[in-house]
Amino acid sequence: MSHKRVAILISGGGSNMVSLVDSMIGDHPARPCLVLANDAAAGGLQKAADRGVQTAIVDHRPFKGDRAAFEAELLKPILDVQPDVVCLAGFMRVLTGDFVSQFQGRMLNIHPSLLPKYKGLNTHARAIEAGDAEHGCTVHEVTAALDDGPILGQARVPIEIGDTPETLAGRVLGYEHQLYPAVLRRFVCGDKTPVLLP
Repeated sequence: MSHKRVAILISGGGSNMVSLVDSMIGDHPARPCLVLANDAAAGGLQKAADRGVQTAIVDHRPFKGDRAAFEAELLKPILDVQPDVVCLAGFMRVLTGDFVSQFQGRMLNIHPSLLPKYKGLNTHARAIEAGDAEHGCTVHEVTAALDDGPILGQARVPIEIGDTPETLAGRVLGYEHQLYPAVLRRFVCGDKTPVLLP
């Protein structure tokens, strides 16, 4: 059987990337073909290299707001490896519709909230401030709209009395590391039935 090829985009430590890469072993139908970061200092690059995964860096800073030029450069290493699926794993640049459309139906993202609630940043603080009873994370297909697109999985995490954005983020992250690999495995087999945890 030929494995599906997965490219993963990161901006930082890459803990979700690590959980994805480490899951793609044995009888898993996919294998990682590239980890791409927009910052040479991203800690996840070394973790990927340690796991034998090809890495690339396309720094967004020289492009100074010229998003089209940055995305054209970003596209090159991705197209070089011809991935079947592209996973955004803590990739902190907003991608344009032009870029996303090239991977329509093949690009996934994980977002730390129960979408459609709390698109964008500072999701943990916003959930606490709103007095929500629960929070969590969502894996979804990427579309041109920010943190939108069909939901492929969610994990729900109770908000506890005394939670800070940091404590809540830490608990949610543990679920992210379970949810994203579970969704990816199902997705590469052509199954888009949402994964719900716990």
